[in-house]
Amino acid sequence: MVDDPVGAFVPGPRTQRAGASEGPLAGLTFAVKDLYDTAGDVTGYGNPDWARTHAPATVDAAVVTALLEAGARLVGKTKTVELAYGLTGENVWHGTPTNPAAPDRFPGGSSCGSAAAVAAGIVDIAMGSDTGGSVRIPASYCGIYGIRPSWGAVSLTGACPLGPAYDTAGWFTADAGLLRSVGEVLLAPAGAAATGPLLKIQEAWVNADPATARALAPALEAAERVLGAALSIRLAPEGLGAFYEAFRCAQAVEAWASLGPWIEATNPTFGPGVKERFAAAKAMDPAKAAAGRAFRRVVHARIRALLGGGAVLVYPTSPAPAPLLSASQAEQNAVRERTMGVTAIAGLCGLPEVTIPAGRVDGAPVGLSLVGAPGSDRALLGLAEAVAQATGLPA
Repeated sequence: MVDDPVGAFVPGPRTQRAGASEGPLAGLTFAVKDLYDTAGDVTGYGNPDWARTHAPATVDAAVVTALLEAGARLVGKTKTVELAYGLTGENVWHGTPTNPAAPDRFPGGSSCGSAAAVAAGIVDIAMGSDTGGSVRIPASYCGIYGIRPSWGAVSLTGACPLGPAYDTAGWFTADAGLLRSVGEVLLAPAGAAATGPLLKIQEAWVNADPATARALAPALEAAERVLGAALSIRLAPEGLGAFYEAFRCAQAVEAWASLGPWIEATNPTFGPGVKERFAAAKAMDPAKAAAGRAFRRVVHARIRALLGGGAVLVYPTSPAPAPLLSASQAEQNAVRERTMGVTAIAGLCGLPEVTIPAGRVDGAPVGLSLVGAPGSDRALLGLAEAVAQATGLPA
């Protein structure tokens, strides 16, 4: 059994499974977020009451099967924020994983354990999930590579839902080449291009702390060496706050539709922040949710038209490094809102987004995101590898 110095794995006996003797990922190890089923195990979804009220899975999740068949060896299930509804990575029941890159800061959630496991070098590959930023943000916070694929590009069969119209199956690695290799296993072979031009989204750069923008400048220059000089454009004239609000409202009704019946029947005990988010989801005004869906259709048309010829968006993955562990709940919520205004760009439109560990602020990592058209996942992974090489990062 592999050691776990950062508390990345779910407490208790660890699920382990040998992969195929041959395959593109043979000899590598992987872990999966504890919302993916593994046959014979209860999927805990980060909450003891969920685990108590659910039977063991009878079959593996589709991504688990695919990685095993590609030769990778499963070494355990990783911690998640309760019911995947949070961005800091805190879990009062299982313990919050240590951020290996910045131990005094949160690891990011909800795929906190998977990000920590890769950042600590415990596993080669870790599966997470991303609805509102839960792969992209922990990747940025922990200084590793991560991808939120195009919506629907990777099967979520055998995974617990949060917001089905936004949920995606993403993954983490410590180098860009392996991130691409996993994509060659999980993604369909055909896809859209990501050949440029490179579009620098003004609102997202302005939203970032000045120190973050400065730290990411060399990586942006590297991306320009690969794709040509970036064009600076305004994508969100309504403001990123409008993106956050639309996503929050539209996704909340899905979260309650997916998980509300269980919450009502079970009356589970939640940790700080999670209870409040589900209470807000239950109380969401249907008119606000409808307005969020209408806004989504508008930006869908705007952004997909912009990206149709192979253009690639570039901006800071997170506006700042991870919050300090000492941050108050109010401070965490403020970071969440500011961050999700940016993550909602890809989230609302079902776009693939790869984050590159491109800079540090006060010693803590920050990531640079490349975002392409729906279905450009494979091309975007290749581009990320080229940008990483141009930046001098692990590739």
